[in-house]
Amino acid sequence: MTQPSAPLGFLNIDKPAQWTSHDVVARVRRIAGVRQVGHGGTLDPMATGVLLVCVGKATRLVEYVSGLPKVYHATITFGIETDTWDAEGRVIAESDASGLNREQLERLLAPFRGEIEQVPPMYSALKRDGQPLYRLARAGQTVEREPRAVRIDRLDILNWEPPHLSLEVECSAGTYIRSLAHDLGQAAGTGAHLSGLVRSAIGHFSLEQAVTLETLADAAEGWRRWLIEPHDALRHLPAVTVSEEQAQDLGHGRSIAVAEPVSGEILCAYDAAQRLIAVLVPGEGPGLWRPRKVLATG
Repeated sequence: MTQPSAPLGFLNIDKPAQWTSHDVVARVRRIAGVRQVGHGGTLDPMATGVLLVCVGKATRLVEYVSGLPKVYHATITFGIETDTWDAEGRVIAESDASGLNREQLERLLAPFRGEIEQVPPMYSALKRDGQPLYRLARAGQTVEREPRAVRIDRLDILNWEPPHLSLEVECSAGTYIRSLAHDLGQAAGTGAHLSGLVRSAIGHFSLEQAVTLETLADAAEGWRRWLIEPHDALRHLPAVTVSEEQAQDLGHGRSIAVAEPVSGEILCAYDAAQRLIAVLVPGEGPGLWRPRKVLATG
């Protein structure tokens, strides 16, 4: 009896509320019966929406999807501040936000578009001296956090029902929507927190194409029908089709010559069947590319 090949690919999961990203990874491990599973970008437990899960050797490719731009639908509630900057935290301040109107909010949003600096929340997975910040925060400690450069390409008002503001945010990887909510509250002089968050896209992975964990587990034809092959998942990266001989060379760590010009410092090498052989970086010499990560051999 022929054994199925080891799975290698990505799952676009619609993360349910109150699940951690780690919870989703653990559930996919059980459904797929595969130990090698990871995720390509954390979502807070409160948030729902697109969570990319890497299966099998695709866990080695996580860096090539985690840096893709993100799109969020966010709800920000003005007049209430929390210690976590979202609805999961303890209320630490309240004020009257009834004076805010849509025109004022449009003006407040303007400085937050484009390249900005953002201070990460204390309740985050960033580490200080090996300790996640959220553990320090839970112990009552607050430490200085360096501002980080992020980019917000789009920040559009979807709805304003005082004191709740709904926004669509298109931003770079590493942007904290909780920080955006907190900073908007400070700019308004009323305080604010993030009261709802849906990630609607990571790059070309959209919420409309995502699968729920229930559907993944119950699919009569098996969970693999939802597996996204690397050639589709990594279509934002330059690619080249290699010969059998070149695939063998890459499998042995040797560089290959690529005739066509390539823009960028990463190149995906596929065989004629669109199987990902390796991820390449520039080699020593014009037109030479060497394997950085080998996924298959010829």
